Amino acid sequence: MMGRQTGDQSQLFYLFNLERRIPASHLLRLINPIVTQILIELRAKLTPFYSEIGRPSIDPDLMIRMLIVGYCYGIRSERRLCEELELHLAYRWFCRLDLDDKVPDHSTFSVNRHGRFRDSDILRQVFEAVVRACMANGLVKGEGFAVDASVMEANASRYHGKAPDEIDWSVPELQTRAAAEFLAGLDDEDPDAKRKPPKLISPSDPCSAWTAKANKRVQFGYGLNYLIDIANAIIVDVEPTPARTYDEVESTKTMLDRTEQRFGLKPKRLAADTAYGISRFLDWLVTRRIVPHIPVRDASERDDGTFSRSDFHWDRRRGVYICPNNKVLHTSGTAHEGYKLRYRASKLDCEVCALKKQCCPKGPSREVPRDIHEYARDVTRRLMRTKAFLKSRDQRKRVEMRFAHLKVHHRFERMRLRGLSGARDEFVLAATVQNLKTLALRTLGSPPAQRRVSSA
Repeated sequence: MMGRQTGDQSQLFYLFNLERRIPASHLLRLINPIVTQILIELRAKLTPFYSEIGRPSIDPDLMIRMLIVGYCYGIRSERRLCEELELHLAYRWFCRLDLDDKVPDHSTFSVNRHGRFRDSDILRQVFEAVVRACMANGLVKGEGFAVDASVMEANASRYHGKAPDEIDWSVPELQTRAAAEFLAGLDDEDPDAKRKPPKLISPSDPCSAWTAKANKRVQFGYGLNYLIDIANAIIVDVEPTPARTYDEVESTKTMLDRTEQRFGLKPKRLAADTAYGISRFLDWLVTRRIVPHIPVRDASERDDGTFSRSDFHWDRRRGVYICPNNKVLHTSGTAHEGYKLRYRASKLDCEVCALKKQCCPKGPSREVPRDIHEYARDVTRRLMRTKAFLKSRDQRKRVEMRFAHLKVHHRFERMRLRGLSGARDEFVLAATVQNLKTLALRTLGSPPAQRRVSSA
């Protein structure tokens, strides 16, 4: 028989302690001591964000905590984040709001986030403080790093792209922060990139690149670049770029230099995939005495039965190639396309050579191209046959797991903010949260069930 609830008099007074309602194993309780200490240390830097005139603004401490909650649980909509904070006890507790405290209005939250915070590097400082906390707890070894990039879809319709000459940037509706960043970036374009004009540009987010990387549909996107310490997959740096391979490779130089400058970390080896195995980047690493554990991009092998470049012996002392018939190939020293030297055999030698049909059956003499950074490529090729290289190839997958974790557990697959500054804020927050979770779970621990859900 079903019973009936008796009594219609509600209790007039409740004794409610929010602190006691948050389980010891809850993720926010685990990361709270770390966040609290970091914000205490950054309080002096947060002072300029406190307004002493006009209407009271959002406490920067509260804003940072709210953003951490949002990126921890995949709540990147500011309106929804404020709604969740209104209802969720653990979110309130982490943000230091009591039951009677008012949650900021989503419009006020947006104005503060996209105004004062967008023009500062405070989120970068929070990220770097988390990295230092990881270093202090022994999670960063500094011996081996890995780098990779993942495409994140921009907040721009793939159907509304236009050719560059079709866009009039002077119209009022295009006077946006993202457009200003794009136009300012045209003046800083790297001449070494020798980049062709893009086929399509998004008027709403022109900094994004029209891309079809990773076998995805064609879309506007940004490259999320992670530099991680292999030991515990701690993200030591993060950088946004348009989703173009050239920009992603160049961003690695920026991240390595910044990591050495900010943290005093310089890896002995760097692991990456074939996209990073281009000569100029390998030379950059070798020059700085960073061992490149990167597969070399090489298209010199022939499949038509004729001699490949590997069949020619390189005489490093004389700076010449020796052909299979012991004839010398010289170069004029002119770099073609900016990075290739051409070594040519004598026409007289080739005409009477018994191996001509195997060497240059369609030409009067044999020509062998050589990259101006071929020495770095040779060094890397030798490394590819070592056990350490094979080990790094397996360890490199940890950076790919970071991307998978971000997209699956944090539901981060599409940008909400626009422009490179928006991508910077979103990516830095994502990396901060991932490091916080790893730090909390590795140092403080959690029950197995919590670890399966929250660990990176």
